[in-house]
Amino acid sequence: MMKKLVKAGLLAVTIPLSSCGTDADSGRTVHSTDGVYPAVGPYSQMVQAGDLYFLSGVIPLNSDGNAVQGNGIDEQTRQVLDFISEKLESQDMTLGNVVMSTVYMTDLGEFADMNGVYGEYFSEQPPARATVEVSRLPRDVKIEISVIATQ
Repeated sequence: MMKKLVKAGLLAVTIPLSSCGTDADSGRTVHSTDGVYPAVGPYSQMVQAGDLYFLSGVIPLNSDGNAVQGNGIDEQTRQVLDFISEKLESQDMTLGNVVMSTVYMTDLGEFADMNGVYGEYFSEQPPARATVEVSRLPRDVKIEISVIATQ
């Protein structure tokens, strides 16, 4: 992706608290915000394609990305949803713009606790959702959530 940007002569533009880069060939724009830990691998925090925004999975790290925040599923779910909110706010959106979420959990036995916190953030007209149990998540966290939003 970065090679295409360089070949096309496009550069990532830094905006206060966020940045973006456009790939003219694909019509995609990559966004990021300094309020959330940086990508810890070869992926973008958020990619816009038309009116859709695809947010990569968020795990409960601190804002520097070097330590897990929260021990229990309640705390970790709050941290993740706060980061998702911050990413959306960097593009003048809220959780109300989310149309789909995917929740990955290492223990569906904690589903009720996660769901209680999730319901606080998505209290009215919640998005479509899939929740799946996985054997392990990065940094041994309990939860990861990715979302798709629209403006």
